Amino acid sequence: MDVRLLLISVLLGLSRAQLDGNECTKASAQSCGECIQAGEKCGWCTDEDFLKQGEQKSTRCDEIEALITKGCSKASIEDPRGTVTVNKNQALTDRTKDGVKLKPDQITQIQPQKLTLDLRSGEAQTFNLTFKRAEDYPIDLYYLMDLSYSMKDDLENVKNLGTDLMFEMQKITSDFRIGFGSFVEKTVMPYISTTPAKLLNPCTSDQNCTSPFSYKNVLSLTADGSQFNNLVSKQQISGNLDSPEGGFDAIMQVTVCANQIGWRNVTRLLVFSTDAGFHFAGDGKLGGIVLPNDGKCHLQENMYTMSHYYDYPSIAHLVQKLSENNIQTIFAVTEEFQPVYQELKNLIPKSAVGTLSSDSGNVIKLIIDAYNSLSSEIILENSRLPEGVSISYISHCKNGVSEKGENGRKCSNISIGDQVTFEVAVTAKGCPSNGKSETIKIKPLGFTEEVEIVLNFICECECHEDGIPNSPACHFGNGTLECGACRCNEGRIGRVCECSKDEVRTEDLDANCRMDNGTDICSNNGDCVCGTCECKKRDNPEERYSGKFCECDNFNCDRSNNKLCGGHGRCECRKCICDANYTGSACDCSLDTSTCLASNKQICNGRGICECGVCKCTDSKFQGPTCEICPTCPGVCTEHKDCVQCRAFGTGDKKDTCEKECSYFNLIIKKKKEELPQPNDQPYINHCKERDANDCWFFFTYATKNDGTVEVHVAEELGSACDCSLDTSTCLASNKQICNGRGTCECG
Repeated sequence: MDVRLLLISVLLGLSRAQLDGNECTKASAQSCGECIQAGEKCGWCTDEDFLKQGEQKSTRCDEIEALITKGCSKASIEDPRGTVTVNKNQALTDRTKDGVKLKPDQITQIQPQKLTLDLRSGEAQTFNLTFKRAEDYPIDLYYLMDLSYSMKDDLENVKNLGTDLMFEMQKITSDFRIGFGSFVEKTVMPYISTTPAKLLNPCTSDQNCTSPFSYKNVLSLTADGSQFNNLVSKQQISGNLDSPEGGFDAIMQVTVCANQIGWRNVTRLLVFSTDAGFHFAGDGKLGGIVLPNDGKCHLQENMYTMSHYYDYPSIAHLVQKLSENNIQTIFAVTEEFQPVYQELKNLIPKSAVGTLSSDSGNVIKLIIDAYNSLSSEIILENSRLPEGVSISYISHCKNGVSEKGENGRKCSNISIGDQVTFEVAVTAKGCPSNGKSETIKIKPLGFTEEVEIVLNFICECECHEDGIPNSPACHFGNGTLECGACRCNEGRIGRVCECSKDEVRTEDLDANCRMDNGTDICSNNGDCVCGTCECKKRDNPEERYSGKFCECDNFNCDRSNNKLCGGHGRCECRKCICDANYTGSACDCSLDTSTCLASNKQICNGRGICECGVCKCTDSKFQGPTCEICPTCPGVCTEHKDCVQCRAFGTGDKKDTCEKECSYFNLIIKKKKEELPQPNDQPYINHCKERDANDCWFFFTYATKNDGTVEVHVAEELGSACDCSLDTSTCLASNKQICNGRGTCECG
């Protein structure tokens, strides 16, 4: 922010947001639909009389509180809100229900299954997804093995894998199927030797190897472990020239050829076993293959037939296809290539890497460990989002652990029967160009179940449906009266479509925008559109120009304490309109007199007038907030002693001028001093004891009443000088000073 602008904001008490404007006013919306797409806080005032002279149509669009402040009633504000509707909400289930084992497609592990969201621009719609791992969930496992020559001893150990793995997997699930496939390399130079002899036997002459091939589906998924052993035992090693293998071609075919492989909609595991690296997209150019992999199934008689035609797939392409087909990959590789496949694992969600012994003797333990690791982690993935739509996740996992951001998509260490929840928020910014509904899907990676979410976009206000085409209110039918404003027909502009675009700048029309035949168009605070001033907008949305010629504003009024109109009024056309109990050009004069009340409950102690909540003392002897302080005055008793004495007893220094000088109070005679008013009888009262000329004491009270009159009570009974105590202890103040250091102690 510019330093000068920052200084102004401090002086005016404005926030950064106020100076920058808000998203509603910045949008310059010309219709209710445009307004509500500007942001979730934006509303549109439909009151036809809302706009003041000179204000643009876009003034109708602002934050709700701002519209109310400007005079738009809540009932006239269009502010549609989004909603969440659950369309399908089947309860979570286990594999067995009421003693009956459910089919895979009858098991429910995620809830709800379908929702419809009505999205308002900028407003997030939030819902919860609950996931629970079902017990005894079916598993399909496909073992994909590198059959290049270096894997010869590994093949011997894998030949009995079927029955052994079946036995171990029975401890996890009663519904387990296994399949087998093998790969070597593309059957072109320089990956293999294409001499006739090498095509028949790529190994040395003393080794009996099978012809090279790219990928072969040896056994589709089956529940018969012995069949696996039987077919795998008949496999022979092959050979190639270079070290990296063509495993990516094989993974792609296993993934996309669901029918040939026999994948069910259950947990799908792909075990990829090798002791070498891999070729990927671009490497095919070495063999003259330039066509990108098409990601389609090309198995004929269980053999991949297009390895010579299509390049290897890219890693990103494999990730996409593995995710689409809910396949979780286990890389069983030798220790030498662990780092390579660990990096690959980081790029492929829901994949694991295990270290294969040199002869694959530990493959069963490796698979069990990898499966337990994969199945204990839940990761949510969503399909591609429409333009302008964003999604966020907050996970609520075991033991009260919650995460946001990318970690909000996942929960770890999930056991069978554990239930976790994900809070999902979907937000749209604006509306899609076609305005139509869109559908997205969310699913846990590696599982076939998914949640379908239909997105409807709130692009127009409800009042849009009630628009009146060719309305007379829009300058003889040149627009549609919609939501309190005119939406002009093509070629027409102006607040009520009163002008053609061809007539926008003419001298005759400009003359209508000059006040009092002056030279300034719209007071230099606006533009002349169709002979009507449209006032400029200020950077601060709280500040506005208005008036027929934009001659008024609500920010150039007098200030007090750096506040417009003293903070006690509103600025209208450069003049303060004060709140109740305030007056003055800057509304800085309070009419409240409570601040002028003295301790005797009188306004300014009866010695002044209250102006703007402050006492102005009329008697120059008095001062202080309520005219109670008189530094040069004698005590009240001493001041009025002579007048009281002359009126009550006809004696004293003023007995000859008594009637003239001492008629300012009402005199009331009492018999004894005990009958005089006590302190609690009146709000403010002075008790006096004075000596007369005969050295006798007389007693009186002096009080000023609320109506300003003075009342004096006098005791007829006089006291002798002998009843005057010389004890000063009764005059000690709390600070141990006699009369607090401000008087003398007489008779106690």
